[in-house]
Parts: sequence; C-alpha cells; structure tokens
Amino acid sequence: MITVGQVRRLALSLPRTTEHLIRDRVKFRVGAIVYAAFSRDETEFGFAFPKEERPGLVASAPGTFHLPGESELRFNWVEAWTGALDEDEMRELVVDAWRMVVPKFLAAEHLDGR
Repeated sequence: MITVGQVRRLALSLPRTTEHLIRDRVKFRVGAIVYAAFSRDETEFGFAFPKEERPGLVASAPGTFHLPGESELRFNWVEAWTGALDEDEMRELVVDAWRMVVPKFLAAEHLDGR
C-alpha cells in the first residue's frame, strides 16, 4: 500500500514539482500540468500515462489499475488502487509521469545519476 506521504517525498524531490490541495484532493504538478493526484479518500492514485498504453496496463493488472472516469478519458491518465501498489511500483509510475510533463533535457539531467 502506498501513502500520500510516500508520493509527496518522491514527487517533491523532482525538479519543478509543486503540491496543491484542490477540492480536497492532493495533486502534484509541473506548471499547470497535473501528473499525479489522489482521490479525496486517498484510496485511488491517478497519474499521467500514455493513452495508447492504458488498455495494456489495465489488462495486465485489473485489480491494481483502472481507467479514469469518462470525463478524464481524453487525458493521458490512468488510476490505481493505493492498497494494491507497492513503493517500487509507485516510484516507477511517479517518475515516468513526471518525465511526461517536463522538458526532455530536464528529465535526462535529473535522472542520469539514478
């Protein structure tokens, strides 16, 4: 199970990330682009993910991942149950989501040492 605190520590260590509380939901963004967010009750974790790869991710682990609500299907976004994710999976998902929203040079610069 992952927590907001775990995601917060990782997300805020990534360049240009800011945390916001919007309508009682914790969101992490770069500029105006949200790349990770929690549901109000913190049981769901949404993150930036390529639209064309969503079906494969959801099919690979339907007990962990699910599509967002219909109004969010137009975005590069997928969701997971926080209780079904471990910290290593969360780390990979958050870093990949962040990488989608920052300039390529910044991602390469920051991730070179990892």
